[in-house]
Amino acid sequence: MTTHTHVLGASADIRAALADPALVPGLPAGAPGPAGASVAWLRATVARFSSGETHRRRRALVEAELARVEPDALRRAVALGDGGGDVRVRVVRALAGALGLPEPDEVARDVVLVAEVYFGGEDPAADEAVGRLVAWLGVPRPLPQRGHPHVTVFCGGEPPHPERACGARPHTPDGPDSARPALGAAPGDGGPGHTPHPEEAANLIGLLVQACATSALVEAAAGGDKPLARVIRENTPLRGMRRVATRATRVAGREVAGGDVVVLDIAAAHRTHPVPLAFGAEPRVCPGREHALALAEGLLGRPSTPFARLHHRTAPLLLPNAWDHASAAALAAEGFPAVGTTSLGVAAAAGLPDGAAATAGETLALARRLGRGPFLLSVDAEGGFSDDPDEVARLARELHAAGAAGINLEDGRPDGTLTPADLHAAKITAVKAAVPGLFVNARTDTHWLGVRREETAARLALYEQAGADGVFAPGLTDPEGIAALVAGLLVPLNVLHTPDGPTLAELAALGVRRVSLGSLPYRTALAAAVSVATAVRDGRPTDHRLPAPSYAEVQALAPPGRRGVTGRR
Repeated sequence: MTTHTHVLGASADIRAALADPALVPGLPAGAPGPAGASVAWLRATVARFSSGETHRRRRALVEAELARVEPDALRRAVALGDGGGDVRVRVVRALAGALGLPEPDEVARDVVLVAEVYFGGEDPAADEAVGRLVAWLGVPRPLPQRGHPHVTVFCGGEPPHPERACGARPHTPDGPDSARPALGAAPGDGGPGHTPHPEEAANLIGLLVQACATSALVEAAAGGDKPLARVIRENTPLRGMRRVATRATRVAGREVAGGDVVVLDIAAAHRTHPVPLAFGAEPRVCPGREHALALAEGLLGRPSTPFARLHHRTAPLLLPNAWDHASAAALAAEGFPAVGTTSLGVAAAAGLPDGAAATAGETLALARRLGRGPFLLSVDAEGGFSDDPDEVARLARELHAAGAAGINLEDGRPDGTLTPADLHAAKITAVKAAVPGLFVNARTDTHWLGVRREETAARLALYEQAGADGVFAPGLTDPEGIAALVAGLLVPLNVLHTPDGPTLAELAALGVRRVSLGSLPYRTALAAAVSVATAVRDGRPTDHRLPAPSYAEVQALAPPGRRGVTGRR
């Protein structure tokens, strides 16, 4: 049968191909090998080379397993480890340790052997390594942290780090696998000694093999300080992917016959479209992206601030927004580790319009009052109060000197239009060059203003490539739209909480890493003030469902040494 090869290089065409169920990853050619003791068996059993329901089942397992490992913990572990030797060994050792595997050093060395021929070729030494790795999985692992189900792991991918199609599935009391013991459990009692199911063992090894590909990103980024998002676009470690048609289909306007090969030219797509494809696209997005990037940052020795680390935990950062010292101090007293400012509250308190670049002085003054408080401070600086990147950088230096840990920069303008994306990206680059330790949360107002919404993903991709540490899309509340944005981003996504939108738990499940309350607390406080005044005026009872703090409690919010005499009202 004659087959043809089709090459796709446009971003939209590649996305269509990845979403086409008729196009599946091809299994590398090679002779079959014994179960549990060969690379050939491994390839045939991992998620990377599977499709359909089999792929979804395997992927779900690793997603749950990776959820147990906070990316920042991986970054710290690999940064503190031995700085010499093969980068792949260092990466796998850190991940194996985080997953609770025994003897991470030996595991890492065997995984690297397997990685050499995982995508093609044969090596008896690699086959032996697979056998040793399978044997290692019979050794008990530590139980997960409280609140997480016990899960076992598996995964698959494509060199040098494309989709890493991984998955994880918790063991539950019902379902076809309910009787299967957890990894390391003894037959009959769930204790140590049980050999894991072959599929579980294969996919855990596959996950570790995929981690080796992080070394390609480290090599591409070494010796410079470019944001990893920019490195991935300009010098992507993944040049292409390969798919095989299981049946006739039509993609990108082309008729593809069963058996045809479709080559996806990722490097070409990156030259013409800013949204990266190196970690795949729906429905095969790498769930380990955040972990891979954290490992790369750790290996490159790039610093991470306490505020940045709040964005890389299992749960998203809930950021309440204050407008004066009392509101910020009251929020901090309730245990919020970080507090933002609300530009509306700052502007309204001064009798000025929000979003009109009219409150630079007030914003800086508030930062100086709050910046030394017992919390991390993020400042809403509108669009930087200037279209001159150097002036925005000067403001950023002043805010950082005042104690700010982060800054919000928006591309919306007072007239309801958007700042050109390249200009906003230049502001971000200038700020990061001036104050590398300041967390830049780059905001696009496409949804907030209801204009050019189709540009949202491209704008945020440009901003992360310019150096933004996080990106913000206020006004976006549609779960599918949020999930689509998360799938294409390499930095944490921030959304604005809305009372009728997704809950905090739902946003976490969508992959959101920061949720802001914006001006909601300020507007709620205004409503409460008006409500109590009109109730007293009209002879109605005041609302006691939200009791007001006492005079002494508010006095106590003032910094030590600045508290007034008690007894006044």
